[in-house]
Amino acid sequence: MRNTAKWLTLPAFVLASIAGGAAAPQNAQQPATQQPAGQQQAGQQPTFRVQVDLVTTDVIARDGQGQFVSDLKTDEFEVYEDGVKQDIVSLVLTHGGRVFNVQSPPPAPVQEGIILPAARPTNDAAGRVFLIFIDDLHLDFRMTPRTRDLMTRMLRNLIHDGDMFGIVSTGTSSISEQLTYDRQVLESSIKRVAGSGLRPEDIIKTAQSSQGHPELRYRAHVAFSTAYQLMRNLESLRNRRKAVLYISSGYDFNPFATSRLKYQSEMFGDSAENIDPFTDQRFQGQQFAEADLVRELAELTRAANRANATFYTIDPRGLVAGPDLDQQVETAEWQEHIRETQDSLRVLAEQTGGIAVVNQNDFDRALKRIDNETSDYYVLGYYSNNPDPLKRTRRIEVKTTRNNVQVWSRTSYSLRPPAQ
Repeated sequence: MRNTAKWLTLPAFVLASIAGGAAAPQNAQQPATQQPAGQQQAGQQPTFRVQVDLVTTDVIARDGQGQFVSDLKTDEFEVYEDGVKQDIVSLVLTHGGRVFNVQSPPPAPVQEGIILPAARPTNDAAGRVFLIFIDDLHLDFRMTPRTRDLMTRMLRNLIHDGDMFGIVSTGTSSISEQLTYDRQVLESSIKRVAGSGLRPEDIIKTAQSSQGHPELRYRAHVAFSTAYQLMRNLESLRNRRKAVLYISSGYDFNPFATSRLKYQSEMFGDSAENIDPFTDQRFQGQQFAEADLVRELAELTRAANRANATFYTIDPRGLVAGPDLDQQVETAEWQEHIRETQDSLRVLAEQTGGIAVVNQNDFDRALKRIDNETSDYYVLGYYSNNPDPLKRTRRIEVKTTRNNVQVWSRTSYSLRPPAQ
């Protein structure tokens, strides 16, 4: 697991280390600072230090028939940040997987005292970047054949020649492949995928801590921290719509609460009616499980929006009816668990501008839609004119002045948290 987040390292990180951390995080803006008048020497001009990073957001434009509109110009777009109109400085069009740099951004102001080498043009013409994130820590072992079949469909219907992709797993599959064009890498990785998720009886019949099921929390922490670090690495890849194919069965920090309560009462010789999960020391902290899950999801979606990455969450369980016959779980609890896990995947997708493929078996149709959305899009860039560093989350609204054209884009982004 220590190597899973290292696969996406790009030359930009070398430049960042040379600069000694002087560059501000992406999508961040620092306010201007002026030396106090009392400390200025006579006749000396006041010194201002300003550093602004380019904010980018991808946009999909379609006409009334649902066809992509590929001839929009810069002056036909309008971008608003918290209701304030921004000046668009860059426009990149990706149509049919090919990239057209319609307008390049001017260089950002350079911080005083830092001399950086001139940027070199890249010869990487990849229009599509896919990151296949396999959360096998939250995939039941019996879902292994369905997961492998899903990845085979991705290879056939979604990832084409010329697409760049990488693969990372969180658990026992031990997959960590750097960004590559070689489709054989994906073919070999499919054979290594194996689910290792906890079964309901593993969750119910395991000793609980004051924070709930310790193994369940640990697995969720590994999954979220791995995905978060990957989003941090993706920030250095600009002007591309980065699609994250997030394969998981979702998250529930307090599953099968009633069954766990009954089992614990039998283990300690207490009656289930005499145990109050809100006051009993064995269950303190579990009432905040939902809030903990919301916090983890919020941090991950903010990191994805900063990296201009879109989550397409896919649940390989497909259409879920009820528990298997060998699983001794109440139907109501099972349905509540399924709803909670599916909702967590919906949040990841909706908050980053993607779609959640949950509770359905038609994966080919969903992959075709993802293929269309990742093949045709615009990337708009602007330098934010909001100097307030305390405004961490900022709302984005994109409009077009052309009639009968609708646009879709992400709705917000967040500044990177300050370094500890």
